[in-house]
Amino acid sequence: MIAKLTAALAPASLDVIDDSAKHAGHMLHPGGVEPRGETHFTVRITAEAFAGKSRLQRHRLVNDALAQELRDGVHALAIEAKAPNE
Repeated sequence: MIAKLTAALAPASLDVIDDSAKHAGHMLHPGGVEPRGETHFTVRITAEAFAGKSRLQRHRLVNDALAQELRDGVHALAIEAKAPNE
């Protein structure tokens, strides 16, 4: 996630926090009973790419950069996206 967000948005600051342990047992393999592992994340990102953009537009930029991860099992993604000087 860090590499993809860095490549796509050139952030001034970036934190990707794995919150999966807080949700243990919440998301299971389809048809199974075993935990999926890393499924819940918080992204805190500051990037010039967000300047002049709405909250929705910022979230879409992050979601677009992480589209594959969202398809492959990331269940929840909390996003805190800011432009520099905010």
